[in-house]
Amino acid sequence: MSTSQHDHGSRMDPPRVQEVADGAYAYIQPDGSWWINNTGFLVGPEGVIAIDACATEARTRTFQDTIAKQTGAPVRTLINTHHHGDHTYGNYLFESATIVGHENARTAILNLGIMEVDAYWPGVGWGGIRPVPPFLTFTDGITVHSGELRAQVKHFGPAHTSNDSVVWLEEQGVLYSGDLIFNGGMPFLLMGSPAGYLDVLHRIKELGATTIVPGHGEVCGPEQIDFAIGYAEFLLETARKGLEAGLDPLTVARETDLGEYAELSDSERIVGNLHRAYAELKGTERAAPIDIYAALDDMITFNGGKPLTCYA
Repeated sequence: MSTSQHDHGSRMDPPRVQEVADGAYAYIQPDGSWWINNTGFLVGPEGVIAIDACATEARTRTFQDTIAKQTGAPVRTLINTHHHGDHTYGNYLFESATIVGHENARTAILNLGIMEVDAYWPGVGWGGIRPVPPFLTFTDGITVHSGELRAQVKHFGPAHTSNDSVVWLEEQGVLYSGDLIFNGGMPFLLMGSPAGYLDVLHRIKELGATTIVPGHGEVCGPEQIDFAIGYAEFLLETARKGLEAGLDPLTVARETDLGEYAELSDSERIVGNLHRAYAELKGTERAAPIDIYAALDDMITFNGGKPLTCYA
């Protein structure tokens, strides 16, 4: 069965650009569900800083063409907010850019390569993707500049993955959150840490952003951080009760009333999130390796045995 109530009728809507501050842009890809991420770019007189690539060759080339229509300046820097393929599979097309990311993002891309995804999201036209990791890495943070724009790239700890980073334009109050925020979609923590996610959300809330470019979904305000905090607390409590009752994650997911989170897209993610929460409650370190494919198999079972929906 699938509890997702999301309407994918907007899947054919083209990507669009939204200026979020002078020289700072969000690149929004509807409808923000599996593998359809947002990116961004900062335009300065000497060049462009791109924030994330896309999942497929075609989508990444369209993103590049969009930047070229906005400015004649070259993309000199590409920041990866984390290692997931929807944000990095297109890295290889930025041949002249310095690719920046957290040290763990580089390690994860080198170790994982291209995921075996066809059994879970079949029929995607990936193109000639190949794994290209960041080659300028950091541990806590780094600052990059685009003209007068000062972008602080910050890592606060394991959350959505082991290597999430945000791009913070402090003077403009703009935060490119990566997948710490899914606006309209269920957070996905299978490769990260529910407890860490909760901690990191509180820390990014302290930044005081007024505008957030989420990893998926429409540009939003800081209220989406509070919504994500509520979800993390709900997930942790659900996992605790399920483990105490001796129930497996799939059973708990089937029996759980998602309440205010039922309308989020891709609600099968609750199963993967519970797998990770169970592992942590049993003593696994935050973001340490677990069997992600077993969790994905349970997500398909939750989805009535059907592969997961992807319009990338």
